Formats: sequence, structure tokens, C-alpha cells
Amino acid sequence: MAKKEMEVVKGIDLQRYMGRWYEIASFPSRFQPKSGINTRATYTLKEDGTVNVLNETWTDGKRGYIEGTAYKADPSSDEAKLKVKFYVPPFLPIIPVVGDYWVLFLDDDYQYALIGQPSRKYLWILCRQTHLDEEIYNQLVQKAKDEDYDVSKLHKTPQTDPPPEEEGPKDTKGVWWIKSIFGK
Repeated sequence: MAKKEMEVVKGIDLQRYMGRWYEIASFPSRFQPKSGINTRATYTLKEDGTVNVLNETWTDGKRGYIEGTAYKADPSSDEAKLKVKFYVPPFLPIIPVVGDYWVLFLDDDYQYALIGQPSRKYLWILCRQTHLDEEIYNQLVQKAKDEDYDVSKLHKTPQTDPPPEEEGPKDTKGVWWIKSIFGK
């Protein structure tokens, strides 16, 4: 039986979507360290209409990060279906990796969001704050379940309060990326 087409947000205001988002929960992936905390994404709109993406996480007190670019998958569509492109390894950017970034739900005030993609292998719950009200969290989990996601794979991301300073010590050797290849 084929899975139903996912409902995606329409008419997103990219300017309002910009800024910092904290990862409240996600499906574990090989692209992120298993022991990462304080994971967050910062989006900045560029003059050409694309979005600079900065993903950060802290492991053992060090900041690992990767930067990429997001753009509308179909510029003529009003659906919030984006493509995100990163180059790997981050310390020697030669291989482009492109993924889907679909906004499945976004509250009217642009304070929390549910992000997925068509294969349903990746899922993120994001919030402008480091913590999300449990009732809203449960509503987002239910929305994901309604879109045929296996929500038993959701893992809450530890966030400290207050969050780390803007940058912090960097993982300058690309260890985050290397570890992610081996699922560490």
C-alpha cells in the first residue's frame, strides 16, 4: 500500500522563518553525533533568495557545525518544499549532498515547526526556544504520526538553559563529520 502524499505548509514567509531554531527532537541520523546536545539551526536569507543554513551541535564541550544552502525545490510552487545542499567533508568541501526539507507544520507565530521529507527517514521538531511545551510537543508528534512517520524513533535533544554562547570552542578538525560516517 502506497503512503499518502504528505501535507506541506503553503505560503511560508521565508523572511519570518529566518533566525535560530532549536532542535527539540529528531530521528537519529548518521549526519549528527549520537551524543550531541544543544543542536540548533540558524537560517539567514541571502539576496538571491536562497537561505544560508548553519547547523550546530555540541559534543564533549566542543561545537561541531556544517554550513549549507537551502532553496525552493520548485520556485513556482507555494509549498514549503525546500532542498538543502551541504558539501562534505566540511573541512574540504568537494562532495555536494542534497536533501529534502519539507515544512509539515508551522504555527501562526513561527515559533515551532515540524520538518520532514518524503522518504520519512528524517524528522525534526524545532522551536525558537530551547524547550517546548509538552502539550504542543505531543500535538506535533501526533501530526507526524498522521503523516505516517514511525514516531517511536523520535529522540529528544538535550538543550541547556541558557544555551551555549554564539560560537564556543570549535571542532576544527571535522571530527563531527568523520564520526557521523561511523554512526558515533
